[in-house]
Amino acid sequence: MIVGSFTDNDTVIVNGYSLFPKKMSMAAYDLLLLYPQRIINSYQVTIFVTIVGTMISLLVTTATGYALSRPDFRIRNKIAFFFYFPSLFSGGLIPWYIMMTQVLSLNNSLWALIVPSIFSAFNAFLVRNFIKTSVPPEIFDSAKIDGAGDFRIFGQIVLSLIQPVVATIGLFISLGYWNEWYLAMLFISSPEKYPLQYYLYNLLISSRVLSELAAQGYTVSETLLKVPQETSKLAMAVVATGPIIMVYPFVQRYFIKGIVIGAVKG
Repeated sequence: MIVGSFTDNDTVIVNGYSLFPKKMSMAAYDLLLLYPQRIINSYQVTIFVTIVGTMISLLVTTATGYALSRPDFRIRNKIAFFFYFPSLFSGGLIPWYIMMTQVLSLNNSLWALIVPSIFSAFNAFLVRNFIKTSVPPEIFDSAKIDGAGDFRIFGQIVLSLIQPVVATIGLFISLGYWNEWYLAMLFISSPEKYPLQYYLYNLLISSRVLSELAAQGYTVSETLLKVPQETSKLAMAVVATGPIIMVYPFVQRYFIKGIVIGAVKG
């Protein structure tokens, strides 16, 4: 993918993708950096949404999973059913859109990219099950004897013991926020608030429309016709996935630890 993004577009069309291309070109990145301030703004929006959304979502999800795992929480099964049952069906796009724009007033707000993905019942159940199988219940009893409350037990004890599952769902959540473009299409109208994925999506659609207009006989300038469509897709993928690829090695060890714990418990 990286080599293809630096390959000449005509060479890709004629010879296909190759690990050792005959002709190199920076045209794809020249297209992406045609308006550098826009891509910088989109990066800033995506980074803000990913960091803030992931932190809030992790806090809500882990706290919910901890509450549902406590046997002394009497209505935990009723609340678990309350979370599970709506996940079987959807209330519909129109009521959801009305709730987001009119009830919550999130239209053209960056919070419209964060709020819909804050809570996931699936992730909460993962945390609950991990706590049940990996955290000895005697720890909670001894902590209560020492005078610790639920908030202190959760913040100082539980979170340190469930790092593998926190890292796992944290990566899932951050990937979801980083790749988000659909919510931006629905709720964001200001170009300066476009996240990275939606900005690249619009760029790709624009170049595709130009090619279709030229094919239908419309007059399109020769400069616009030289847009490297094939290699620009690869360059967009490099720009979009690069930061995630660099972050992944730092959380990989938690995945390994989680697999080992699950194997021992199994």
